[in-house]
Amino acid sequence: KENPIPAKIVCVRNKANRKDWLAFICTDTTLSEEEIIRVYGKRWQIEVFFKTCKSMLNLIGECRSLSYDALTAHVAIVFTRYMLLAMEQRQNEDQRTLGELFFFLVDEMADITFHRSLGILMDALMASLQEILKLSDEQLTAFTADFEARLPKYLRNALHPESIGA
Repeated sequence: KENPIPAKIVCVRNKANRKDWLAFICTDTTLSEEEIIRVYGKRWQIEVFFKTCKSMLNLIGECRSLSYDALTAHVAIVFTRYMLLAMEQRQNEDQRTLGELFFFLVDEMADITFHRSLGILMDALMASLQEILKLSDEQLTAFTADFEARLPKYLRNALHPESIGA
């Protein structure tokens, strides 16, 4: 052709039929093969979602209005139907409850406490002050005491939780 478009083709064995191959074509040649497959997987889930909404949840044929507001409301209702059905399916097929999943994710994300993150910020501030302004230890101690005195009580308590009980 006159204006060829550079593309990358990635071939993957079909999981459903091990004798077949699937070929993915991507015009972003900077992406790795793994990234192309990952993006395709996400896009495929979206395609399945729309196919389900069109064929099983009447996304196309149910609303005959030409009003933008009516069409928007119809799409929202169809998507809500899908979410309710997907939620019901998940509850019937997955032995874990939403509460268990929530606590699992919360435990995974609870890497750092507020007290610890505030301490990290204070340490970084002190190191920067000492490095840039060349403050002595005495000046840094005076600055820290003055700075902490200006903080609200809940932040002072977070910086020094051991002093709360005293």
